[in-house]
Amino acid sequence: MGKIMKYLGEHKAAVFIIFVLLVVQAYCDLSLPQYMSDIVDIGIQQSGIEYAVPEEMRTETFEGLELFLPKEDEARLQDSYEKADNGNYKLKVLDAEEMKEMEELLGMPMVAMSSMTEETGMTIADLKSMLESGQMTKEQILQAQQAARENMGDMSESIVSQRARLMVREEYEALGYHMVDYQNRYMLRTGGKMLAVSIVMMLAAIVVGFFASRTSAKIGMSLRSRVFQKVVRFSNSEIETFSTASLITRSTNDIQQVQMVAVLLLRMILYAPIIGIGGVLKVMNTKTGMGWIIGIAVGSIMLLVGVLMSITMPKFKKMQTLVDRLNLVSREILTGVPVIRAFSRERFEEKRFAGANEDLMRTQLFTSRVMSMMMPAMMLIMNCITVMIVWFGAKGVDLGNLQVGDMMAFITYTMQIVMAFLMITMVSVMLPRAGVAADRIEEVIHTEETILDIENPVDASRDNWRGEVAFEDVSFRYPGADEDAVCHISFRAKPGQTTAIIGSTGCGKSTLLNLIPRFYDVTSGRVTMDGVDIRQMSQKKLRSLIGYVPQKGVLFSGTIASNIGFTGNVSEEQIQEAARIAQAQDFILAKEEQYDSPIAQGGTNVSGGQKQRLSIARAIAKNPKVYLFDDSFSALDYKTDVALRKALAEKTKEAAVIIVAQRISTILHADQIIVLEEGEVAGIGTHRELMEKCETYQEIAKSQLSEEELVSQGGAGK
Repeated sequence: MGKIMKYLGEHKAAVFIIFVLLVVQAYCDLSLPQYMSDIVDIGIQQSGIEYAVPEEMRTETFEGLELFLPKEDEARLQDSYEKADNGNYKLKVLDAEEMKEMEELLGMPMVAMSSMTEETGMTIADLKSMLESGQMTKEQILQAQQAARENMGDMSESIVSQRARLMVREEYEALGYHMVDYQNRYMLRTGGKMLAVSIVMMLAAIVVGFFASRTSAKIGMSLRSRVFQKVVRFSNSEIETFSTASLITRSTNDIQQVQMVAVLLLRMILYAPIIGIGGVLKVMNTKTGMGWIIGIAVGSIMLLVGVLMSITMPKFKKMQTLVDRLNLVSREILTGVPVIRAFSRERFEEKRFAGANEDLMRTQLFTSRVMSMMMPAMMLIMNCITVMIVWFGAKGVDLGNLQVGDMMAFITYTMQIVMAFLMITMVSVMLPRAGVAADRIEEVIHTEETILDIENPVDASRDNWRGEVAFEDVSFRYPGADEDAVCHISFRAKPGQTTAIIGSTGCGKSTLLNLIPRFYDVTSGRVTMDGVDIRQMSQKKLRSLIGYVPQKGVLFSGTIASNIGFTGNVSEEQIQEAARIAQAQDFILAKEEQYDSPIAQGGTNVSGGQKQRLSIARAIAKNPKVYLFDDSFSALDYKTDVALRKALAEKTKEAAVIIVAQRISTILHADQIIVLEEGEVAGIGTHRELMEKCETYQEIAKSQLSEEELVSQGGAGK
């Protein structure tokens, strides 16, 4: 979760805009229940009379109210009304707070005045006469009001409010108001406000969705770029540590998990506390006395989520490992389909895939089954809470402590609060898996590369590189291995010369070649380029001097021309020349689109020999100072091999050529041949010299060449 929040922190401006919009959306969402409550309580039950304060009253009523108010309140009444041309008193424009104050001020006096006139049959004029004649004092009226309020008990506020509104209605009817029209105007006005608020809420939600989707997409793009850039800088050692299948999963599935949760965090999780806190504040303002029900609801939800998370969290962590394993098995099977078919191992591989697939399925089923209990349980909690609110709210309505609209608003606010926790809960299903995915992504991003450039590489101030490679007492051991793969290797590969490396399988030939472009770094000793330790050079400069052809030809999706000119800044003439030297021109020109012929991913639409020749052409087109051929002629027939080496010799007159070979026929004319045996140098020299003094080389030669070939090449034919 912390890592995902860190990713969101990289987009502070967008997150801030989303937060502001969510506050607007929550404000609108929380306003709707109050409007609904007003329509029920005020619009329907109170005929649209919002406050127990007459907007207009007759002079008789105004003067009567003055009789039932203390001197200071009487002055306030006079300040709040002004006499109209028709002789009535009209209310000045007051804000909501002032209206509430006036309602408290006039409520009891209106009830007392109405009761006294109804019970005694006296008019306001009669009351005024009695006050003027001394038959009744104002203090007696005020004392009667206070006694009446005390007799009402706890329900005084509700009773006063309802009776005061009834008096306001009677006053309006006396003034000739058509109360149905008055009520309809209030309903339309309040309904219009609800519609406007709903539209604003909808627009805010749309804009939040836009920004959230855009932000999460940018997070995904950024993570993919960072992971890719990191992996590209990895040496073979780091790639082997993670495995290719795992790196692919982390670059795709894991980042997708983080991206999906990021958009949910911005749209739902960030909204949930806003609406939840706002709902609690609104509930507190309803004064229903049922706030304890919300405490029960929230506590029940938290308990439910805690139990479910404690059960599923370990399984979510295991799930990503199982996805890795499934990807690994799938990749192995799909890559090795021809071999699997050749050895009739389809059933075995199907069982192996089924095992990995079922392991993942069982884990997913377990988490899905556990989490599937969440929604029914949440709905049960919500329904129970609704029943509790209706039960206790109905009692409040019956006692007069609560209005129906307030109860409806309370139910809505409570559901909003519960839904806020429900949203958090729903996303919490994905959070553990996304957290594991973020950890795996961070593991790649924060992995320290073992092969790094020094701060001030020597190539920064040097241009005249010749391409002379030297191994000086070099030893290398693979990470985690117990023994050196190669040890105490020393030789020099000069420009204009061909250096060949030969030996039995597993003796360290390819390992030795991989040390030159720094795919691995030596364990001891050093490899130099023109006398400079290659570790003192930048990797970019070092590799710009090298043309590398791997043991297994690698082609990229595109065209023949794009693959040969892969190094960049290669002209059409250079591409054609490289293809001619690599003996690839004939089969290229035989194609309908020639150099624009498409190459499928991995070069699956060309043969092994064609793939190898295109790989060689790619290295030639680079025109490097050092050529590295890692058994790159093995798929060529003898005639093509001879023609290619002859053309290559002309091209590489000023470059150092290092060839790893299995066939002696490929390296017979090399300027020096290095014979490896179990990671050590068994001999160095020309073919003739090695045939005379190197027993290992002799064994290799005799196993590959006939007696006549040995004699013709100057070797011992014994």
